[in-house]
Amino acid sequence: MGLTYNVYLNSDRIFGCKHCKTHLANHDSIISRNFRGQHGKAYLFNAVVNVTLGEASERSMTTGKHLVRDINCRQCKEVVGWKYDKAFEPSEKYKEGKYILEEDLLCAVY
Repeated sequence: MGLTYNVYLNSDRIFGCKHCKTHLANHDSIISRNFRGQHGKAYLFNAVVNVTLGEASERSMTTGKHLVRDINCRQCKEVVGWKYDKAFEPSEKYKEGKYILEEDLLCAVY
């Protein structure tokens, strides 16, 4: 097993892992702030960095059934949100390939 190199984002506002402050997403990549996770408020992102994907699982959510994967911080391995692989409802297809990061699991990195 080799060294893991993290991506460092260059932005005025960066979201990082609450536990280890590893860069996860640029504030400008937020698509929507109107989401809820297991820990409360959550954000929908186009792209995130420095994460690993868990196994795909089918979950029933408030907006219907989705195929999702937990995403973990690459550095400390803590769950920070999930990725939408597939939405079964036609109105929810816009989420496919997008990421949810939960606000309570994030910190601001400067």
